[in-house]
Amino acid sequence: MGPGSFLEAPRTEKLLERGEGSGLRYGLGAMQGWRAHMEDAHTAQSQLPGALATWAFFAVYDGHTGSTVAQFCTHHLLGEVVVGEAFTGEAKSPEAVKEAVREGFLSIDSRMQVLARAEGWEHAGSTAVAVLALLCRASCLTFYTEDHKPSRPRERERIENAGGTVLLQRVNGSLAVSHALGDFDYKAVAWGGGQTEQLVSPEPEVYELARCPGEDEFLVLACDGVWDAFDTEGLCAFVRSHLLLGADPQAVCKEVLDAGLYKGSHDNMTCMVMCFRGGPGISQAALQKERELDAHLESWVAGG
Repeated sequence: MGPGSFLEAPRTEKLLERGEGSGLRYGLGAMQGWRAHMEDAHTAQSQLPGALATWAFFAVYDGHTGSTVAQFCTHHLLGEVVVGEAFTGEAKSPEAVKEAVREGFLSIDSRMQVLARAEGWEHAGSTAVAVLALLCRASCLTFYTEDHKPSRPRERERIENAGGTVLLQRVNGSLAVSHALGDFDYKAVAWGGGQTEQLVSPEPEVYELARCPGEDEFLVLACDGVWDAFDTEGLCAFVRSHLLLGADPQAVCKEVLDAGLYKGSHDNMTCMVMCFRGGPGISQAALQKERELDAHLESWVAGG
């Protein structure tokens, strides 16, 4: 049974975590689901050590063809990012931090390539979404990341320049993502284009968003298994509605996983919810609506 195959019944045991620091609370939920193997991994540090005590780092890694790359990133990606001058020097400008993140991704990919060739896991890979990505502000979806799909015009151009093709919306008809860590079978083009001009690029897309204290509510990081079941606005509304009913971020993540499984996701699922100080708290109006719905359902069942 290969890494991409499925079970006869889903594994619904969940890894659940919670924590707080740097002015936020977070929760995490992860579940293997229908997949034969758990290939997701994550990093959750609500407060970095030492001089970076006011910083936090969260990431979800969605592995494929095994979990090796995702697990390696769990242990080493943050370390590659914070060794940059933006974190070791006095000034931590947004542009310098963005460049440090970019260099950290490229550095860990180069480091893994040497190990992968020596240890025989060059077929494995992982996508990554990280916060140092979905922002809900004043009850509205404000920001979300976009998947790096081979069919996007800029991605297709790079792939074709590197001698590849986009077939069935996949790189060379096989890989469904065009940016990933690992996947070194797709990074062997020697025409001189460099690390970021391969069939599959390890270069991250890095965004900078100014905080709006009092309006920023929460962030959500999730892997494909969750997005197979929710669209961005739907997940934002789902998370917010449960926070208004008094659920903590960990409990919300558990509900997301259960709902994703019910809605038909057959992939591994990992979800993180990070609530800012301005995040939604218990709403008496929401609780009253929930009680009314429960009463209606009980009446309907009793009368049925």
